[in-house]
Amino acid sequence: MADSSALGVSEEPLYNLDSDELEAESVDIQCDVNVEDGVNVEDGVNVMPSSSSCPLEPYVGMLFDDVEDAQAYYKAYARRKGFAIRTNHTRLSKDDKKLLAVDYVCTREGFRRINRKEKERIMPEPDETKIGCKALMGIKKDGEHWIVNKFVVGHNHILLTPRSTSFLRGHRGVTKVQKKLIMTLNEFGVPTRKIMSVLSKESGGDFNVGCIGKDVENFLGTKRRKVFEEGDAQRLYSYFRDRQFKEPGFVYSMQVDKDGCMGSCFWADARSRSAYQYFGDVVTFDATYLTNIYKMPFVPFSGVNHHHQTIMFGCALLVNETAESYTWLLRTWQEAMLGRAPSTIITDDDKAMAKAIAEVLPNTTHRLCLWHILQKFPEHLAHVYNKFPDFQSRFRHCIHETITIAEFEEEWASILMKYDLGENTWLQNLYIRREKWVPAYLRSTFCAGMSTTQRSESMNKFFKDYVRSSTMVSDFVHQYEAAIDARYFKEKEKDVRTKSTRAILKTPLKIEEEAALIYTRKSFMIFQDELFDKSESKTYGVTPYGKETPVYHVTLESGEGVATCTCHKWEFMGILCKHILCVFGKKGKLDRLAQHYVLERWTTNAKSRPIPDIPSPTGLLQLGLDDPTMRKSKSMIQLYDIVELGSQSEEKHSFLTRALEKIHKELLAMEDHKRRCSICKAEGHAKNNCPSVSCSDHFEDQSIQKTNIVHYFYNLNSCKIFYQNCLTSQKSVILLECHNSKMVSPVELLLFLQSMKMNQKKPNFSFSVII
Repeated sequence: MADSSALGVSEEPLYNLDSDELEAESVDIQCDVNVEDGVNVEDGVNVMPSSSSCPLEPYVGMLFDDVEDAQAYYKAYARRKGFAIRTNHTRLSKDDKKLLAVDYVCTREGFRRINRKEKERIMPEPDETKIGCKALMGIKKDGEHWIVNKFVVGHNHILLTPRSTSFLRGHRGVTKVQKKLIMTLNEFGVPTRKIMSVLSKESGGDFNVGCIGKDVENFLGTKRRKVFEEGDAQRLYSYFRDRQFKEPGFVYSMQVDKDGCMGSCFWADARSRSAYQYFGDVVTFDATYLTNIYKMPFVPFSGVNHHHQTIMFGCALLVNETAESYTWLLRTWQEAMLGRAPSTIITDDDKAMAKAIAEVLPNTTHRLCLWHILQKFPEHLAHVYNKFPDFQSRFRHCIHETITIAEFEEEWASILMKYDLGENTWLQNLYIRREKWVPAYLRSTFCAGMSTTQRSESMNKFFKDYVRSSTMVSDFVHQYEAAIDARYFKEKEKDVRTKSTRAILKTPLKIEEEAALIYTRKSFMIFQDELFDKSESKTYGVTPYGKETPVYHVTLESGEGVATCTCHKWEFMGILCKHILCVFGKKGKLDRLAQHYVLERWTTNAKSRPIPDIPSPTGLLQLGLDDPTMRKSKSMIQLYDIVELGSQSEEKHSFLTRALEKIHKELLAMEDHKRRCSICKAEGHAKNNCPSVSCSDHFEDQSIQKTNIVHYFYNLNSCKIFYQNCLTSQKSVILLECHNSKMVSPVELLLFLQSMKMNQKKPNFSFSVII
């Protein structure tokens, strides 16, 4: 049986009536609601009458057990004839509002209402659908049954073929199974067009899907509106809370303003925090992504692992891009990373960000992302690009091909003079900060190879595959986690490849053999390319007579096996360059790989050091046995094999159908049992909203002084709620510890604190959650 709301009877439930109530005083209700996919729309069941048990055409006096049966029958009849139906008119008892009669009509019945404001209409008027069709079937209560009391066959329009009726609104609908699949695909950023392709493949063709792209968009739109109604910020907060309860190493921080609105937030899982301890020497910090419906900048902290893959060190959503917001974020992030600061941080060109970095990370080398800077040149120098075709190649040579600072300065001055750019203020401001972005100035700064433009380009593509500008904030965190999972899967894939295969060596040199055993496969391939590069002739020493200008200058300290090169690849990337290896070869020093030229972050042992300060998932959570998604996935695999066997014959199919119906009823019976609270043992609520644990009870008759910052701690080892005043420089910090997933709502706590009268004025509150 379908839920009564599917019938669209003015949101009133359907009731069975005795026959003597037919004569009672009643009230008529006019409805204009389409009948969606019949009785079992949610279950995807099409009700079709059997020729042996039910006539193919309705007639006056025909009996049905209930309203749902009558509706399903007339809907199936309409599908065969080529039209759709809707509920048009109902009659309820005036005394108890019980249903007395229902009229089902063709969806083309009646006429469109005249809109007085149609002249002000901005969007084009939709096509006319109602043209006064008279076809209908009416039923009324007759004792224990429902009887057809009127039936009109005639239509004043062309009827469609049964196959074409699947496009009519009355015969369309999204089933429960389809909704689950649509939500999963939408979480991964799959557009509607591709979602429809997947549904078509799963259903065996477009005509079997039962819905169109517009239905999918409407469903997703309804889901987003529901998120708005429930509170996007509250859903995000609940997700963070539940995630931290399951994974102690997960940390997050949220800001709530004095009006109770969500501000900036930051989060990082245990994997990201651990990865930072291994590979956090160089970090990129980018705020150029706008990936949610509120246009809040998404700021990921990223780096590169031992396989030269991009990895994440946490991320944030900022309410604005001020120096204050960046300062809060950097402090929160550094605290989550156990107080360790990176040696180098690479960002886009932003004054507020630069100010925050100078304040929070004063000992960190701040570089500007070359990719972002180069993207702005065509915008600011469009007139030069259009007038001088050779400008782009000349400029790229100046930036990428100059090795020394002197070469860059000479080339830069030449370009300004040739193209008359000496008075360009944008170039002047960029030149002042050249030490932060010009490669010639930064070759001796270790960046793990992350100054290349490909790194930022891959990051842009990476996030575009998972998130879009229409993404809700609470949905974004799920999509971000999916993206992180994909990244770690690829890392594990590379780990297995390095450990289970052997690199192909090109020579019997001992240094190559050692490098193959020490480095990860990607790092070894980079080293091998340097070792066997055929550009030996490009390495020169300075001759006494200066007859040849050196391209790269290698200096070898006698007896120490230590060399430096003007290309500074070792200092910049941590892998020896071909120029030093060439000199080592001529000096007979390729018998072994010196340990001082092996950077641990590129080796197979890069993650062998334990990090006790960051708890990692253990037990059932680590194995995935207690994860609902894993349970569902396991069941789906089993069911797929069962369905394949059940489809081999009619006998097997009938047996499988009966078995599934039995299992379905038993599972529904289990759902009927009320959940019991694990705290108070009462039924009707869960431990998350147990009334016996109310935060207001703990605050009554307590004196709380002026509070500027509220830190909220969730302690898995504590089983009570308490607070403590800590006075430092006229500030009071409230510490709350709780267990059993009972947490005080940040808005509730904020409003309570604001209600306190302290110093005859309301303090300006901000709210943070720091785990």
